[in-house]
Amino acid sequence: MRRSFTFLLRPTSKQAAALAQCLEDHRQLYNAALEHRRTAYRKAGVAVRYGEQSAELKHIRADDPGGQGRWSFSSQQATLRRLDKAYRAFFDRVQAGRTPGFPRFKGRGWFDTVEWPKDGDGCRWDSRPEHPTAAFVRLQGVGHVRVHQHRRVLGIVKTISVKREGARWFVVLSCDGVPARTLPATGAVAGVDMGVAWLATTSDGDHLDNQRHLAASASRLAAAQRKLAGKKRGSNRRGKAVARVAALHAKVRRQRLDSAHKAALALVRGYDVIVHEALNVAGMTRRAAPKPDGEGGYLANGQSAKSGLSKSILDAGWSAFLTILSHKAESAGRQLIAVNPANTSRTCSRCGHCGKDNRVTQAVFRCTGCGHEAHADVNAAINILRAGLALREAAQAA
Repeated sequence: MRRSFTFLLRPTSKQAAALAQCLEDHRQLYNAALEHRRTAYRKAGVAVRYGEQSAELKHIRADDPGGQGRWSFSSQQATLRRLDKAYRAFFDRVQAGRTPGFPRFKGRGWFDTVEWPKDGDGCRWDSRPEHPTAAFVRLQGVGHVRVHQHRRVLGIVKTISVKREGARWFVVLSCDGVPARTLPATGAVAGVDMGVAWLATTSDGDHLDNQRHLAASASRLAAAQRKLAGKKRGSNRRGKAVARVAALHAKVRRQRLDSAHKAALALVRGYDVIVHEALNVAGMTRRAAPKPDGEGGYLANGQSAKSGLSKSILDAGWSAFLTILSHKAESAGRQLIAVNPANTSRTCSRCGHCGKDNRVTQAVFRCTGCGHEAHADVNAAINILRAGLALREAAQAA
């Protein structure tokens, strides 16, 4: 199976400047290729393809040996493929009837990754294996950059990417042939109900804590953003203030991912079959549509109340948690089943009666049909488990 490994880079000041220039040149290449496509279609009705733009790279590099010519040819091809992928995704959305979203030009803060498609072509992982205490990655135009390798790399390194997050640099290795770490069977099954009071609740009654990392950092973020608002655009002080805000957000993101990994690992270790809700998090957190009143104004649409819940859902990190759970379950040989969450919170797990009055409060479930009382999240998790087991039995029977 394919897995990725992310490590912190420790570049020197000169290497950091070279990495920043590498990103900038690839960003300019992306924007120039996008402008080429737009202009060709607008003026001549011609659709420019990836192959044509890739063929022009040789002339671009020859005309700019001190700029574009410094970097790996294959990494520049990967940047052009990235643009081509954005175009194909645009047309796929058009054909599907969704909101298209035409590919945009990348600003300085919106292009932070460069990929080398093949280890050994313009890059080399473990480029100094004779070094006794540190790992290095060699990047064309940058040199041997020290890597803080905190874990062993498994499988065969296929692609190498460099990513900037604030003032930090990371290398991402995409590896094939990573062996699965199958865990011994436990014989246990569980349904999982997602929430904001608790990150997740199992049908056994266990609760996985929601750390609320963004809420915990809210005061520091507010102070940093107030300082940023008072700085003059283009000044060095504003640049430092932007870096401070970005560093705080990056820390929250790392904390959230760490919590998600630990919670997912606890579930995978404890259960052979895990059933969860198939949640459309993007739809749940989307801004409520405005309601015109017909007189030039707007009616109340509940956005004020919804914004608080949406912020709590995003702070909990449901999407990241479910993605990580899926990867860990696959590696461990566990079965993961997603079910429709409709009415799982309103249905009694004992008698099957469904009604909105069953949910007394956020935490209390009391069936108006049979009087059954339970924790609302545990009751929902039991319903989720039953739905998942029914789907599994139907699939096995088919």
